[in-house]
Amino acid sequence: MIYTSYIRDLSCSSCGKSYSAEQIQTFCPDCTAPLLANYDLPTIKNTVDRDQYIQRAKGMWRWFELLPVLETDNIVSLGEGDTPLLHLDNLGIDLGIANLFLKEEGNNPAGSFKARGLASAVSKAKELGIKKVVIPSAGNAGGALAAYASRAEMDAVIYMPKSSPSSNIIESRIMGAEVELVDGLINTAGAFAEKKSASEGWFNMSTFKEPYRVEGKKIMGFEIAESFGWKLPDVIIFPTGGGTGLVGMWKAFLELKILSWLESKTMPRMIAVQAEGCAPVVEAINSGAITCESWENAHTVATGLCVPKSFADQLILKDIRESNGTAVSVSDDEIIHWQGVLARKEGIFSCPEGAATIVGLVNLISNKLINPDESIVLFNTGSGRKYINP
Repeated sequence: MIYTSYIRDLSCSSCGKSYSAEQIQTFCPDCTAPLLANYDLPTIKNTVDRDQYIQRAKGMWRWFELLPVLETDNIVSLGEGDTPLLHLDNLGIDLGIANLFLKEEGNNPAGSFKARGLASAVSKAKELGIKKVVIPSAGNAGGALAAYASRAEMDAVIYMPKSSPSSNIIESRIMGAEVELVDGLINTAGAFAEKKSASEGWFNMSTFKEPYRVEGKKIMGFEIAESFGWKLPDVIIFPTGGGTGLVGMWKAFLELKILSWLESKTMPRMIAVQAEGCAPVVEAINSGAITCESWENAHTVATGLCVPKSFADQLILKDIRESNGTAVSVSDDEIIHWQGVLARKEGIFSCPEGAATIVGLVNLISNKLINPDESIVLFNTGSGRKYINP
């Protein structure tokens, strides 16, 4: 098979300014906004048959035309992608929903959906000659970076809040990464990562401060479309902290629409779920704001949702509104309760963030914002085992 990426360039998600994809890039310096990858979609449409993807070897990289790495030898993979889309039979009956599905991202390497984004980002970093990488992480992103940096023979430094699950700290260190524990939350860890990058030249892989993590996450959208026979579900409910998963999937659906690969005419409503103790996106959606205010005294059992303000807040809000979606917040007590229900009903030990989507669904149905007859996809973004402290 001839491997060909059709990446064309990068552009600012705010002002639209173009940047080369063959040079090291971070974010738009003029707008302080994320850069997004653009592909030669007309050529892909004329030369690639969508049905050939199902015939390729399983994994994220079978979508190589729509991923940013130019040379096969630069791909750093641990078998990420093609996670199960499970029909929740028992829970669906209890909730009165016939078409309720869950995308089980805990089956990825390092136990979370972070593997997708870091596989893409580390692979492109390798192609661009980057040898040292730094990242702030509440846990799972750090473990994923450690895994892929090790495989790529890169040096990695990870700044984590001291409150991060010990399993994430242990896995990151055993894979050779230097882990620095900091007082505070992910924003404090982010400040340390920025300082390391500025003073010592380490490449910063913070969420949306480089262009390629979102490209790995968007493959979840391609997989969903393929699983539904190129007909998209009515609703996607996603736990949202930094927002790469939500933004990535919406980007995927827009690309599929341009490629004319979709059989359905309507797009899914993208619904962000956050914790009551840290809900900047929910507050912005409810108030009609175009940016998020930084959340004070953020706290939640779902550490991946404890993001006081995403770097891509404007992009997240734009995508939710463009999809006619919304955002809801849920309590920690509800998260813990439904984490147990999901385990007992379906045999899935989800992370707290994944359980939060069930709580969001229940509340949305109660408020008549979702019709039980609709097709609905929830996301479990990681394994609950990652949150067990020895």
